[in-house]
Amino acid sequence: MMMHIRQVLTREQVAQCRDALDTAPWVGIDATTGAPSSHAMRNQQLPEDSPVARAVGDAIQDALARNAAFFSAALPLKVFPPRFHRDAGDDGFGAQVDHAIRMLRGTGFQVRCDLSATLFLADPDSYDGGELYIEDTYGTHRAKLPAGDMMLYPASSPYRVTPVTRGLRVASCFWIQSMVRDDTERALLYQLDNDVQRLGAERGTNDAAVVSLTGLYHNLLRHWVGS
Repeated sequence: MMMHIRQVLTREQVAQCRDALDTAPWVGIDATTGAPSSHAMRNQQLPEDSPVARAVGDAIQDALARNAAFFSAALPLKVFPPRFHRDAGDDGFGAQVDHAIRMLRGTGFQVRCDLSATLFLADPDSYDGGELYIEDTYGTHRAKLPAGDMMLYPASSPYRVTPVTRGLRVASCFWIQSMVRDDTERALLYQLDNDVQRLGAERGTNDAAVVSLTGLYHNLLRHWVGS
C-alpha cells in the first residue's frame, strides 16, 4: 500500500526544521555509508551522529506519534531514526531498493524495514526536478509533495529521485517495522479502520454495526500482529 500522508509537520514546524538543517554541516553520501547501493546516490546527508539530525529527527518522531493516519496505515512497532538528504545541481539518485534490515551504528537497535517513508521539507515550487518515483505492481508513481507531507510505501518497492536542476530539494527518509509485516494485511486493516471511523461518525460509536466492525478490526489485529 502506498499512501500520501498530509501535514505530518505544520508550516511552522517545517520552518523550524529547515532553520536547523540549513545551518548544519552536510557531507557527501559516501562519507556516511558504505552500503552497496551508495554508488547510485549522489546527494548529501547529515551524519548519523549529528546533533541537528537527532534533534530534528526527534521532532519528526513526536509528530508521527500524534498522526492518526500514519498509525492506521503503518501500525508502527519501531521507527528508525530519520535521515536527512538534500539534492542540488545535478544531484539525485538512481533506482534502488531499501535494505531489509537497518541497524543503528553503535547500538543494539535494529529495524526490519517493512515500510519506507519520505518526508518532504522543501516546497515543490522552490526546486525543479527532484521527483520521487516509486514502482509497485500497478506501475510507477510520482511524488513531489508539499513541505511537511510524507509518502509512505512498501520498503520492497524500487524507487529513485530525479536530478534537481534548480533550487534545493530537502527531505527526510526513514524506515518502519510494522506490527503487521504483510502489506496486504496492513492494507485491509487500514481500509477497515477507515470504514469503522466513517460509520462511527455517521451513526455513533454505540451503533451495533460499528461495535461489531470495531471488534472485527481488533480481532484481525490480534491475529496478524507478529505474523
